[in-house]
Amino acid sequence: MTRATTAGFQPRSLDAVNFLLADVRGALGPYLNVFLVTQQHWSQSGVGLVTTIGGLLGLAVQTPIGAAIDETRAKRGAIVLALAVLAVGAIVIFALPTFWPVAIANTLMAVVGDVFGPAVAALTLGLYARKQLARRMGRNSAYDHAGNVAIAVAAGAVGYAFSQRAVFLLVPVFTVLAGLAVLSIPSAAIDDDRARDLREHPDAAGTAVSAAGYGILFRSRPLVIFGLCVMLFHLANAALLPLVGQKLAAAYPKEATAMMSACIVAAQLVMLPIAPLVGHTADTWGRKPLFLAGFAILPIRALLYTFSDNSFWLIGVQVLDGVGAGILGALTPLVIADIMRGTGRYNLAQGAIATVQGIGASLSGLAAGVIVDRFGYGAAFLAAGGAAFVALVVFALRMPETAERGMPAA
Repeated sequence: MTRATTAGFQPRSLDAVNFLLADVRGALGPYLNVFLVTQQHWSQSGVGLVTTIGGLLGLAVQTPIGAAIDETRAKRGAIVLALAVLAVGAIVIFALPTFWPVAIANTLMAVVGDVFGPAVAALTLGLYARKQLARRMGRNSAYDHAGNVAIAVAAGAVGYAFSQRAVFLLVPVFTVLAGLAVLSIPSAAIDDDRARDLREHPDAAGTAVSAAGYGILFRSRPLVIFGLCVMLFHLANAALLPLVGQKLAAAYPKEATAMMSACIVAAQLVMLPIAPLVGHTADTWGRKPLFLAGFAILPIRALLYTFSDNSFWLIGVQVLDGVGAGILGALTPLVIADIMRGTGRYNLAQGAIATVQGIGASLSGLAAGVIVDRFGYGAAFLAAGGAAFVALVVFALRMPETAERGMPAA
């Protein structure tokens, strides 16, 4: 019997946390730019400045936030505090959609948004034994994708029935629900040492276990290779959906929004079964074969985009994003846990990987824009496919298998 079981922890509490946190995040980003431009008549440069400030600061603090989550034992409290900031920020945007209030609120929300991924992964690590971790991470990912689908539907309904501005009021509602879900997890059920991936017992000489230094981020060769591959993946992947959206908007201007929503929802629906499937097979098949499958789909997808401008074709190819992203979403926190086992720096490493992921995604849009302007959409898709292929080769040749063979099923 695990510590979580004896302390009264119910897995549905963690399910609810993952589902509702997806709702909280999903009610903000995709709608802010559209609202500011179409309803508040902001200039594109003003919107770009606000989102860039928030994005860069959020990127800068990801690794320090991961380190802070490693150090604190109040991981539930960190999530609740971040939720409160999100709620206040969304209310400010609703009530005062002018430059400085929006800029400050969006920046604070970008910063606290970095708390959720590492903190939820840390809670999971502290609640579940190692042999249960793969399935639980897959289940986390599935509920996260389900939350993304739910908020897309809810936000669309609220925006249609009331206004785009009313969508931001969904955030305080979901933050309250998410906070209650977090607090329903008993603090006594969380093993704080295991939550930071610290070795639980002293060594043979009886020396107490302590966390590794921050230099572990650079000394761990598997972590460096993994970070490089993740950055290349997002360098290739992040621009693909916006490029598809631009092609759809040019060909079908009246239906562009509906088609973009169809792309997003279709990919999320594919991720729903992929995430638990990955969780159930990660221990028996190993992490590396599953990751290779996820990496291999991306260059194929990029190439397929060049075959036709037909809307059904483009949306159908976009569905493949659900496979690659579903695999990465479910496996990334698990692989980091494998690599960081015993170091006590799990959340620090998560923040570092999120940082390089964000760098890749940020450069992706810039590179794609330059290539489209000079050579066209086909060249941009092929360039993305090339970056994805490099990630596949590097991962295949240099990344070791991180799963412990012979690990019993949960």
